[in-house]
Amino acid sequence: MPSSKQATPLPSTMNAVVFDKSQDINQPDALFDCQLPTPKASGFDLLVEVKAISVNPVDTKVRLRALPEKGEPKILGWDACGVVVAKGENTSLFKVGDEVFYAGDVTRPGSYSQYQLIDERITGHKPKNLNNAEAAAVPLTSITAWEMLFDRLQISQENSYQKSPNVLLITGAAGGVGSMMIQLAKALTNATVIATASREDSQQWVKELGADYVINHHNGIAQELNHLGISEITHIASLTHTHLHFNDYIEIIKPQGKICLIDDPSEPLDFMALKAKSVSLIWELMFTRSRFDCEDLVEQHHILQKVSELLDAGTLKSTLKQELGDINASNLIKAHKLVESGSMIGKIALQRL
Repeated sequence: MPSSKQATPLPSTMNAVVFDKSQDINQPDALFDCQLPTPKASGFDLLVEVKAISVNPVDTKVRLRALPEKGEPKILGWDACGVVVAKGENTSLFKVGDEVFYAGDVTRPGSYSQYQLIDERITGHKPKNLNNAEAAAVPLTSITAWEMLFDRLQISQENSYQKSPNVLLITGAAGGVGSMMIQLAKALTNATVIATASREDSQQWVKELGADYVINHHNGIAQELNHLGISEITHIASLTHTHLHFNDYIEIIKPQGKICLIDDPSEPLDFMALKAKSVSLIWELMFTRSRFDCEDLVEQHHILQKVSELLDAGTLKSTLKQELGDINASNLIKAHKLVESGSMIGKIALQRL
């Protein structure tokens, strides 16, 4: 009995962009093109022909920190859009020929390849109204933003127009996660959204996405909020440089409030300072469900399905800001350099030409 269903015979090898040692992106072989065996689908896996990918900070972090075993080539990439060309025997959510998008699993080969295996339980149907690059820019940041808002911070989804007592602060809001979080918060909650951004272009971007207030974190978050006449924040989404802002968080967070972060603070945080206010401090990692095969793994499929519907309805928009051409080592090196610059607005995507 065959282990998968597929439409047409596939090539035995595929194009891929890989790395075989952790090094600075300016090294000529930091990423390179190669040929690898085409994987085969089984179990809950879909085999997807990758049409477009997006580059995230996690791509650069893994390149610098994860030494490939025995120097074997490792494929990065955790955002993709493509077409299902084969499926495992346990799949039921998709059929061959379906267009899909997903954020992947950090423990498995990534999307910098011609074909990729992906568990259907963390995959969604591609939004019909978006092209491949626009769709590829969405999955990782939308899942992260959704999980932060509704699973970790536990902000309630409300459909009425009544004013909510929730005040959400998003630091580093012009990046990929912040760009999706602003939109989701404005579309699905009644929270007041305060975004931090320092440059004129990034401030304009978060205003366009719907932030109620925009402040400059370089001027001190507590000071900026004081100028707005806002004394307490109920929920904080700390997306970058948490260690620089933590003292402000201690001051501005409302008693029994919640702080969620996704970065890796480079300095120790004074957790005990949160005790008097009974503040919850929570981490969000989008890869937790897939890495530990959590019993609610399929929730990421449901999130992507909902996000796809919201994108098709025009309630959300893709945060794609820049395209860098074909999926190859040269262009991906350019993408990694841009991400590592720390000045990104929105997302970068590449398409298979």
